[in-house]
Amino acid sequence: MANAAIKSSVLERFLRYVTYDTRADENSPTYPSTPGQLVLLDKLAEELKEIGLDDVVRDKHGYVFATIPATTRKRSVPVIGFIAHVDTSPEASGTDVKPIIHRKWKGRDIVLPDDPTAVLRLADNPHLRDQVGNDIITASGTTLLGADNKAGVAEIVAAAEYLVKNPSLKHGKIRIAFTPDEEVGGGTKHFSVKKFGAYCAYTIDGETRGHVEAETFSADAMTLTFHGFNTHPGFALDRMVNSIKVASDFISLLPRTWMSPETTADREGFVHPYVVDASVEKTSVKFLIRDFATARLKEKEHVLEFLARETVASWPGSSVTFEVVESYRNMKQVLDKHPKVVEHARAAIRRAGLEPVDGAIRGGTDGSRLSFMGLPTPNIFAGEHNFHSRLEWISLQDMEKAVEVIVNIACVWEERP
Repeated sequence: MANAAIKSSVLERFLRYVTYDTRADENSPTYPSTPGQLVLLDKLAEELKEIGLDDVVRDKHGYVFATIPATTRKRSVPVIGFIAHVDTSPEASGTDVKPIIHRKWKGRDIVLPDDPTAVLRLADNPHLRDQVGNDIITASGTTLLGADNKAGVAEIVAAAEYLVKNPSLKHGKIRIAFTPDEEVGGGTKHFSVKKFGAYCAYTIDGETRGHVEAETFSADAMTLTFHGFNTHPGFALDRMVNSIKVASDFISLLPRTWMSPETTADREGFVHPYVVDASVEKTSVKFLIRDFATARLKEKEHVLEFLARETVASWPGSSVTFEVVESYRNMKQVLDKHPKVVEHARAAIRRAGLEPVDGAIRGGTDGSRLSFMGLPTPNIFAGEHNFHSRLEWISLQDMEKAVEVIVNIACVWEERP
């Protein structure tokens, strides 16, 4: 493959895309949740037309769809797709992102210039050890970079451009989709699998070079609401029941050394309180419930319910209610029924000179929901690291490899339909 052409295309696009403020907002009533996402999505639609793709559409929900026409005469080649999301996490600023290229990185800690306290340390980032001599891209220290997932967007566009310019490469029909609001759980809210029209797809939204991920957490969202009684604090004797204090007692009972994000790893699940909406009368505590085994979600929810009931029993006049909403399920349940989808990704990674590494995501992707919607969708590395952080970074060389893998996946499906 013409690596110089790929490098130029993916780098130029990535450096532009990250300057668009596409931070999602989970409290917004609109879809997409922020207008900046539509600005970039419209730009992407223009660029896909410019490089010669067919059927380019930006629909009313913001989704951008496009087609790379088939170059093979084989009728048996299934339609495949590649998907990335344009929004960035609401957990860090995405305004005025200033990407910086640290050329031929020499292995030293990187101090980000706009905030000298923001230091990308080799000791804290073991994956950096494989990047000595490569070109590392960071933000300037006050914002996230946006590699999650604008790296995937740039890699898909660069791969599409390469395929269009090299029609001698045989592949079937390829569908592309760019989506909004993945970071706030809305990436597939209006996604039409039928309209997309593919047998399978790949999200390009993973971390380390060579990784293919066919497994995610299963996830529920649980809200525990503690009810008290409010009255004037000057006349509250034997009357007031402060739900903030009740909820605080409950929170103090949560496990510290197990079943929490800060004390679990690998295949261990957790419960994670992440939002508290408090008043004397009513205090709600929102939890993320995560586990690779779906059945164990209920076990964790029962632990929280037990602790909550024990708490209110010690506060006469208080009560608690529970709400559980299914978020997504482990896509392994679907992908195990379509082994060729993952096998072809592994073959494409090997063809790029890498050893494939099977991973399980301690989180979810749009592929989790899409797989259960009828579109088997594993996740492929994009090269992103330190997601949702001012210390986010990516290697240009890893982005090149991701582009190469996308092209290889298209060719493998043509050879082994």
